[in-house]
Amino acid sequence: MKILSWNTQWCCGLDGLVSPQRIIERARSLADADVLCLQEIAVNYPGLQGAPGDQLAQLQKLLPGWQLFFGAAVDEFTTTGRQRFGNLIATRLPALQVQHYPLPYPADAGVRSMPRICTVVTVMDARLGAVRVMTTHLEYYSKAQRMAQALALRGLHLAACSVADAPPQDCRDGSPFQTKSHTHQAVLCGDFNFEPQEAEYAALTARWATGEEGALQPGQWHDSWRLLHADDPQPPTFKLFDRRYGPEPVACDFMLVSDSLQSRVRDWQTDGHTQASDHQPVVLTLG
Repeated sequence: MKILSWNTQWCCGLDGLVSPQRIIERARSLADADVLCLQEIAVNYPGLQGAPGDQLAQLQKLLPGWQLFFGAAVDEFTTTGRQRFGNLIATRLPALQVQHYPLPYPADAGVRSMPRICTVVTVMDARLGAVRVMTTHLEYYSKAQRMAQALALRGLHLAACSVADAPPQDCRDGSPFQTKSHTHQAVLCGDFNFEPQEAEYAALTARWATGEEGALQPGQWHDSWRLLHADDPQPPTFKLFDRRYGPEPVACDFMLVSDSLQSRVRDWQTDGHTQASDHQPVVLTLG
């Protein structure tokens, strides 16, 4: 199972050209992915560089036969009309369930910010079974909001694992109460806007609290790069070519996996050459 994650910067390359087609073509040249997790997808934002239109409709045409699920972190009505901005999960695997979780947005007066979201699609892989694929893009400017969002992502996984351990009453009546797919297996990916040495990374990947017996509960997030490469630094995924946000390239796009998928991590790769966005895509292979 291959999952590709990419902050596309509304499909705007460093040449100023907005092209969903170029994003998809580059992604496909990097990996024959089963799931695409794309952050910063725009619908009707003529004020952004390149004036992106309905990128959701454009991507659907570029991915015939795929299912696309869009989570709008921003969904508002202005003089321009309805405008949406958020994350997209596209998959050619069977989708079992879709969930959208608004992330915390605590007040941080005078700091530039926008709402953030985590989109979750549970897919069925022939070899792995059900896997929750989660993608997000955390706040860039506000450290307080970013920390709250990191802790919320940790909490989402803990809650999902708790339900998988103690599922609701089985129900097969065809109503909204009908039995759902609950699984410990999960991948959390996206642009986290923090680096591995920062407090938000430590908070997100921290071991879970001890239980009544004094034993650590299983389930924390694991960085798939570190599972394969121990203490070697992850290749940078931001500011390789565009230094508007700082002079040094950094790693801030991660592929995190659940305890249950640790032994399934087979490969991690990035494209350090493309300039189709201001971030580099990352591919995780599970086997």
